Amino acid sequence: MGDPSGCGPELCVKAMMQAKTYDICRPMIIGDAKTIAKAAREAVKQQDITIRPVSSVKECLFKPGTIDVYDLRNVEIEKLKIGKVDAMSGAAAFTSVKKAIELALAGEIDATITNALHKEALNLAGYNYAGHTEIYADLTGTKDYSMMLVEDNLRVVHVSTHVSLREACDRVKKDRVLKVIEIAYDTCQKLGISEPKIAVAGLNPHAGENGLFGSEEVQEIKPAIEAAQAKGIKADGPVPPDTVFAKAHGGLYDIVVAMYHDQGHIPLKVLGFQYDKEAGKWKSIKGVNITLGLPIIRSSVDHGTAFGHAWQGSASELSLINAIEYGVRLAENKGK
Repeated sequence: MGDPSGCGPELCVKAMMQAKTYDICRPMIIGDAKTIAKAAREAVKQQDITIRPVSSVKECLFKPGTIDVYDLRNVEIEKLKIGKVDAMSGAAAFTSVKKAIELALAGEIDATITNALHKEALNLAGYNYAGHTEIYADLTGTKDYSMMLVEDNLRVVHVSTHVSLREACDRVKKDRVLKVIEIAYDTCQKLGISEPKIAVAGLNPHAGENGLFGSEEVQEIKPAIEAAQAKGIKADGPVPPDTVFAKAHGGLYDIVVAMYHDQGHIPLKVLGFQYDKEAGKWKSIKGVNITLGLPIIRSSVDHGTAFGHAWQGSASELSLINAIEYGVRLAENKGK
């Protein structure tokens, strides 16, 4: 469901209204049934869709026109604050994610798809996490994990994410870079790419120019690439970060290993996020966020809670639909 004060409930309804969602999977929303019903009526303006609360997966009908909601009753609907940071909404977002993880670990569901949560609301509720990625890692006991972003044919996986830029530079170490290269390789294979070509971005301008602009490429990144190559992985680099994404988008590489959060996020969002100046709003928000290295499948929208226009019926469900499609694809290839 995501943060109920944001666009998540509205997007859930919009995604469930599409027949193709039911063509590719058996979808169930985890969250608060009254919130989903309110979003259907007030944001999406759908009066004839049935919101069906359930208390177990086996109760679901998975029937178009009927939205099954694993009802946690975690929102006091009369106290819901639309478009505002709120501790109740932060808690609801967390408990929804926690239940999704529990069901996936128990084998009751095959994949989990997350809508956006608000980090400040999450922390106001007493859950001190930087975001979904860290929640999943903690509750599944996963040490080696990474974030992958996808838009069109561009895939990017990160060495570090929600840390300061100074700390991100400090985290560029051979063992971590090698682990992320391996995670990228395994994920591409799960997506059906048998021999993935992996580009490893440099950290510094021009990938350091052999130590002229920094030593990380020589001391940490290049040795990690060579170790990956010794294992039979087609890894290339370090590739200058100002050209690597254009090369990957053009088809030279199947995936890019980025060194830190914004290095990977900016090119993906330039491709997937399109702002309409005349209309004064986003006309397209696309992209998928996938957490790699987990024992369960998690894909997500690649945007925030959109408090500025939440519950107005204008939020685009494209990113959520893309996330569902990727979750299905990973589930279908699990174990292969």
